[in-house]
Amino acid sequence: MQPDPHDELRSATFRDLDTTTLYGLLKLRSDVFVVEQECVYADLDGRDDEPGTRHLWFTRDGEMRAYVRVLDDGDVQRIGRVVTAKSARGAGLAGRLIEEALTVIGNRTSVLDAQSYLVKFYSRYGFEPTGPEFLEDGIPHTPMRRLPS
Repeated sequence: MQPDPHDELRSATFRDLDTTTLYGLLKLRSDVFVVEQECVYADLDGRDDEPGTRHLWFTRDGEMRAYVRVLDDGDVQRIGRVVTAKSARGAGLAGRLIEEALTVIGNRTSVLDAQSYLVKFYSRYGFEPTGPEFLEDGIPHTPMRRLPS
């Protein structure tokens, strides 16, 4: 009898990523943000390899299922590139990644730019809107912040 497949949480700095893993993470981001959401934008923004950046993701049987990155913006930590593969949606992986990102961030202020339809989702984790909605790559976003507890 085979064990049930499960999602494995991974975390790494850019230097700790092997090329196969990096390719998988970038492919997931491209598949969802560029292809599915039809946004032509520079996903490779030069921030993935910054010393303070952490990459967090779930994988199952070699498939990249969900991803988030945490950037060190000096006085705040920035959560971004939150993405879940179409085949993994509804499994709670995005929420689990946000919880893990907040563990990595610890007792520091964190910010993110939420796709506006996800404001309630991020509010569950203590984020509050901090400004007006804006368009980024044609998609409405809302800036949000979570203060240290």
